[in-house]
Amino acid sequence: MTPAEVYKAQELVYELQIGQVMTRDVIIAVPEMPMREVKSLLRDRRISGLPVVQSDALVGIISVEDLILALEQGQLDAPASRYMTTRLHTVREDELVVRALSVFTATHVGRLPVVNADGKLVGIITPGDITSGLLTALQAAYHEEEIRRYRASHIFEDIASDGTSLILRYNVPVRDFHRAGRASSRLKQTLTRLRLDPRIVRRIAIVAYEAEMNIVIHSTDGGTLTAEVHSELITVLASDSGPGIADTEKAMEPGFSTAPDWIREMGFGAGMGLSNIQSCADEMRLDSSPLTGTRVEAAIRLKPAEIGASDASWRDRPSTVADG
Repeated sequence: MTPAEVYKAQELVYELQIGQVMTRDVIIAVPEMPMREVKSLLRDRRISGLPVVQSDALVGIISVEDLILALEQGQLDAPASRYMTTRLHTVREDELVVRALSVFTATHVGRLPVVNADGKLVGIITPGDITSGLLTALQAAYHEEEIRRYRASHIFEDIASDGTSLILRYNVPVRDFHRAGRASSRLKQTLTRLRLDPRIVRRIAIVAYEAEMNIVIHSTDGGTLTAEVHSELITVLASDSGPGIADTEKAMEPGFSTAPDWIREMGFGAGMGLSNIQSCADEMRLDSSPLTGTRVEAAIRLKPAEIGASDASWRDRPSTVADG
């Protein structure tokens, strides 16, 4: 698997339910079944264990290890109830796959009976079922993502317009470090689906992340992160109604920060945000005052070789990105 596929698989174990990956066609034994018949079932079906059911109730589980013990003792005519394991570990079909993985890790069993809310046996799950289910889900997710990317990359084809732009706006809460970076991540995902040059997307993602973190750290009530996509230009605007920046020239110096010590101790507020934005953007504009808050606007050109004189005046034009 690629690193991206590994990451997606890790996500899926927290999204997929056990019922989506388990084996539903369960081969069962009954307590009075002779071990000789158990042996034939395991061999013919090429399985290593099966649940034991009596009157629709799960009463045990029997495995190859139990069969070996019966063979060693010469008791193939003994009933399955003599050798089956009655201390059962079960999982429910509506639980997440990560729950089954936890039980497998803790118990070292090779299979888990799956029950419904009423405790009735509805399936069985093995580590192999989980692997197979994850691979199937990964393939489905890959095809879904390709469809999204195709739709996104063709979004403007049927629009009759002299000039079309796409505006993407994200709300950024203040001091929410658990969700910090989510807006810029979603923006990056959208631009990737538009099939923009990965190098351009990377620059925009850095600009957006640094701008988002400034809102998280310094704003009073949060703010908005907005991106406007044109055929030749993308502008990113971060705006908030916070306390503003007293000295904008000083703020542009690498390492200068007004973040409190407790935020620095968390690893944020190193004072590189604005300088990183400036280094990644083709143009940048910073407006800030105690009365109006802070606006950071950056432009990244998509087709530098084709930019005309009109684009050179980007810094002087009024902002075309609406405030959030």
